[in-house]
Amino acid sequence: MSNDEKVEQTNVDITDEAGEVSHHVEGLAEDHVPDLQVKLEEALAKSDDYYDQLLRNKAELDNVRKRSQRELENAHKYAIEKFINELIPVIDSMELGQQAAETASDVETLKEGMNMTTNMFYQLLEKFDIESINPQGDNFDPEFHQAMSIQESADVAPNSVMAVMQKGYVLAGRLLRPAMVVVSKAPSEE
Repeated sequence: MSNDEKVEQTNVDITDEAGEVSHHVEGLAEDHVPDLQVKLEEALAKSDDYYDQLLRNKAELDNVRKRSQRELENAHKYAIEKFINELIPVIDSMELGQQAAETASDVETLKEGMNMTTNMFYQLLEKFDIESINPQGDNFDPEFHQAMSIQESADVAPNSVMAVMQKGYVLAGRLLRPAMVVVSKAPSEE
């Protein structure tokens, strides 16, 4: 057999084998098409489920955000409700004192009623962690005191609070209003 005949025979053999392989591959592909189609349908169904879950989660998150916003607005709106409910009895007591002042002839009874109302009010402030600042005799502190005037005094140490014109108030350590005070200074030498 010549080389050309051998090459031609090899080409025929390769072509026959390629045809067989091609037939075999087509057969395998035809066998696997239903499996692939089932897997594709399963993947599409899973994808649809995930998309539905995404939409539900997005809607739920939006609802939570809206509910939180409403609750925050209500918290701001009604933040002082508890304080006001505690303040109402003090107001009632003040009104009773006013009525008593119109008909009472005894000043001592009125003073006693005013003292009771004032005590109720201070108890209310204490309940809500509000403290009064009455710095009479203390050193002047610009963080909590506002100097309304300065007076020379030989009796009081310099930079001390000689008089309190108006008490200050602190809420849980935070200044609400400084105490208005008169501060002493050393007498000038003339």
